Amino acid sequence: MKFLHLSDLHLGKRVHGFSMLEDQRFVLEQIVQMAKQQRADAVVIAGDIYDKSIPPAEAVGLFDSFFTSLGAAGIPVLAISGNHDAGDRLNFGQRLLARQGVHLSGTFDGCVQAVTLRDADGCAVQFHLLPWLRPSELRERLGLAESTQQCAVQAALEQLEWDAQARHVLLAHAFVTVGGALPEQSESEVVPVGGLDAVDVALFDRFDYVALGHLHCPQRMGRDTVRYAGSPLKYSFSEARSRKTVPLVTLSAGQEAAVELLPLRPLHDMRELRGALADVVSGLVVRAGDPEDYLRVTLTDEEELYDAQGALRAVYPNLMRLDFDNSRTRAQDAGGIGQEDAVRRLTPAQLFAQFFAEQNGREMSEWQQEAVSRICRGLEDSDETD
Repeated sequence: MKFLHLSDLHLGKRVHGFSMLEDQRFVLEQIVQMAKQQRADAVVIAGDIYDKSIPPAEAVGLFDSFFTSLGAAGIPVLAISGNHDAGDRLNFGQRLLARQGVHLSGTFDGCVQAVTLRDADGCAVQFHLLPWLRPSELRERLGLAESTQQCAVQAALEQLEWDAQARHVLLAHAFVTVGGALPEQSESEVVPVGGLDAVDVALFDRFDYVALGHLHCPQRMGRDTVRYAGSPLKYSFSEARSRKTVPLVTLSAGQEAAVELLPLRPLHDMRELRGALADVVSGLVVRAGDPEDYLRVTLTDEEELYDAQGALRAVYPNLMRLDFDNSRTRAQDAGGIGQEDAVRRLTPAQLFAQFFAEQNGREMSEWQQEAVSRICRGLEDSDETD
């Protein structure tokens, strides 16, 4: 059996004020063609389908078009919610959609949804759909000792329907660590608070393949068959030099799952340029890449520049960010202004935790960290201006 592993679509996302909708449409059309060419038996999506809990209508329409195209090709879709999704909304029509081969699991109701597909030889593959868990809401139901992701995921996996004759694939949206070692992260992700969100990879030892979502950098976690697919598009300049791929997973009887990373081509790449304004807008530099790419430009000119942004946009219409690095900016950074940039990189939950510690002379308890994290997620979900 072959299937494509996707995650973190973030449909409807805006980056530095630019809508990513057409870029997302472009890459999803590629994925549909990829699934057809590879004769995939399924497409799995490990959470964060949307960027907001109340996504714009255009984002909902795009996802509808995506799974409708796959359904027309006879390719089942299996998807779970992520921390950016509203699980209840994702559940809408799930029983009706399941009859058409679209299996959605938006909320955890006490047991992990299992979907069994069969390969060409009739062998069963059981897909376990574990949506994003909010431990504080499940503590009483699951009898959790602590309101942590580790406890919640462990308790949820103990409820699995397990076919001993089948091979097993888990879809999970979680911040996974390997023996305490942290995974690679990008600036476009929500940084976990303390260790509350961490889940150790050892919980997944019995699965043939674990399709992870939550982190935007594609990477393996301890073994090739536990991995983050990563987002299909670059959503921050920390990813500018990375290559986006889709894992094609092949399950064969008696063998370990094989993973092939299929490259994706963006509508507009994300790049960084650095140098003096005259050099950056010179024909040689402009022709070295696609001027329609999304750009972050760092200008190193020492003299004052008049309308540098206008000069750049004249040749790079998709300029997303403009920075300056010269003796004046370095002197300002040395004087403490650089601290403001460091503060801007902190999440609201981290800022509050820092404020709490300064005011009280102690760190927040695990319960308090979870409560603040939950409140911040709710505020983020309700913000429809981004």
